[in-house]
Amino acid sequence: MKLSVRVFPVRGVLRGRLWYVFLLWLISFGIYAQESPVDSLKMINLDEVVVISADNKLNYQKQRKPLSSIDEFLESARSINMVKRGAYAWEPLLNDMESQRLAITIDGMQIFGACTDKMDPVTSYVDVSNLSEVQIQSGQQGAVFGNTIGGGINLRVDKSDFRPTGWNAAVESAYESNNQMRVFGGELNYSDEKFYLNTDGIYRIAENYEAGGSKEVEFSGFEKFNFSLNSGFKLSENQSLSATFIYDEANNVGYPALTMDVSLARAFIGSLSFKQDTLPRNFSNWETKVYYNNIKHVMDDTKRPDVPIHMDMPGWSDTYGFYSQAELTGGKNHFFFKLDGFFNQSVAEMTMYPRNSDEPPMFMYTWPDVHTLNVGFYAEDRLTIKKDWLQLSSRLSYHFNTVADDFGLKSLKIFYPEMERENTRFLKSFSARYHKNLDDISITGLLSYGERAPSVSEGYGFYLFNSFDNHDYIGNPHLDTESSVESSLSFSYRKPAYEITAAATYFHVSDYIIGKLDPSLETMTIGADGVKMYTNLEYARLFNTSVSGRYVVTRDLSLTGRLSFHRGVDNEGDDLPLISPISYQTALEFHKNQYSAFLSVEGAGEQTNYNPAYGETKTASYAIISAGLGKDFFVNTNELLIKAGVENIFDSYYSSYTDWNNIPRMGRNIYLTISYSIN
Repeated sequence: MKLSVRVFPVRGVLRGRLWYVFLLWLISFGIYAQESPVDSLKMINLDEVVVISADNKLNYQKQRKPLSSIDEFLESARSINMVKRGAYAWEPLLNDMESQRLAITIDGMQIFGACTDKMDPVTSYVDVSNLSEVQIQSGQQGAVFGNTIGGGINLRVDKSDFRPTGWNAAVESAYESNNQMRVFGGELNYSDEKFYLNTDGIYRIAENYEAGGSKEVEFSGFEKFNFSLNSGFKLSENQSLSATFIYDEANNVGYPALTMDVSLARAFIGSLSFKQDTLPRNFSNWETKVYYNNIKHVMDDTKRPDVPIHMDMPGWSDTYGFYSQAELTGGKNHFFFKLDGFFNQSVAEMTMYPRNSDEPPMFMYTWPDVHTLNVGFYAEDRLTIKKDWLQLSSRLSYHFNTVADDFGLKSLKIFYPEMERENTRFLKSFSARYHKNLDDISITGLLSYGERAPSVSEGYGFYLFNSFDNHDYIGNPHLDTESSVESSLSFSYRKPAYEITAAATYFHVSDYIIGKLDPSLETMTIGADGVKMYTNLEYARLFNTSVSGRYVVTRDLSLTGRLSFHRGVDNEGDDLPLISPISYQTALEFHKNQYSAFLSVEGAGEQTNYNPAYGETKTASYAIISAGLGKDFFVNTNELLIKAGVENIFDSYYSSYTDWNNIPRMGRNIYLTISYSIN
């Protein structure tokens, strides 16, 4: 095909149907103005919570590596795996599904990355210094955060919330030997019954890391700075205003598994919310929040040797949004209602500069200024039945896409001459979960149905290169809505000295969206093996099961472990990509007074179920041993916490199924973390 040459444009202003969002917010304000905030989903029954905040000293002392990255915290969750394209900005997988099938939010705010290659997942724009915890919901339980198939992940911002703690401050630092990473952070907080102010900042810089056997992994260094501010003011005994601002910037980020690096990834994230604790007629906990975030992402290949053709690939994502939520209690019922909406503009460009300077540069939109408006209503009822409970929930959403740029629309019409500029969908989800208590035994069963719209890349991407399978990808605006029927069952047996949990989840995903080879199309990327177009498979099936347990050896010593098995196939029985082989982890942990220690083993079996059509190759089995020590010191009323440890003690050279293009993981790494809190 022929490329059009065009002057590099200046990004246009937001336009389209943004005013709908603000109109609906005003409507929601009027609906609930006589009724109350939620303490950020406090009534929602979460599948898993990963505690991050240092506010709870007991949890902070139990953290093996307090200043680890948000990626490492997420990877420690039993239900999440991480796709690694380098040492920075890993992409979460939940139920073996990538981010386009998940609802990932920051403090309930919808945020979308600005990179067509997924080099900036939502989780990369916060740091552990911003967060109190990560809330994880599987399948349609995650619909409280937005439309989803695989589940929801909410990164909850850390706030003092009017606790009478007065002034406190902390300084923190960490060092890791493998990639010479240095971390410097600090926070200053004030809180009383009527006002709070939380500020924190953290800086990370790392060189290239080494895989096992001291083999340097080139282009794996990075630099990151993050600052956040949270403040709240009591208007009355049960009313308050709060505001949040997060600034995150990463520079010189290397991605060894990809063909390009990143010179800039920057985010401005801000919100303003109103809360009211008590309301008439059994309503309570009303919260209304408005928010805005701006993401800029610039891919860069200037530091790579032997680049066939230099490219500039910037991307932008702007999101305006709101939500309004409240609770209602009546008898055995506990209701939760949430009205939410967002407007997003996603733009990504590519300019290619031939080596012959006399030839004009070539320009195209890889995301053709796609505007997305989504407005939804979520309702939940938790019915208590003696010692048991039944939870029913549903989400209904209006989803609207439009291609705002004429040049981008004409480019897509090369492949889809009949495509319309606009696309409207109505998305639905329903879920029923029953929990049965039998003294020491508890059983939970779930049945649900959910839908999601195609992502911007799946619907409107234009020649997006995927280095995993070495193909260019083209979006498909005619894709059907993807839907899923989910069933799960879990069984827990608990005694004071031990507990064991077994769980299994099955997804039947109809109109499963994935790229399929079109041999009639020519590649754009030099060296690519072909062109794939996103299409709907008839269905796909995903299954995962796990057994986990905990045994209290003594009052101060405990043993934990987990074993999981995953499987994913399409309608023809072929393996789906990025499905975990058998994996396991176990740890022996010691906590007494101000001392802590751990010894852990984690690993996976050989990946036997893989699909070369998606670029996968067999990965070998591995087992990694790590250990650490910690001591908490008190200096008057202040606290000094020191943690040290060794990861991958035997310096094993390995990679897993989630390591893009089988890039090896980090070899032996010695770390030291120091935190000093002033109270």
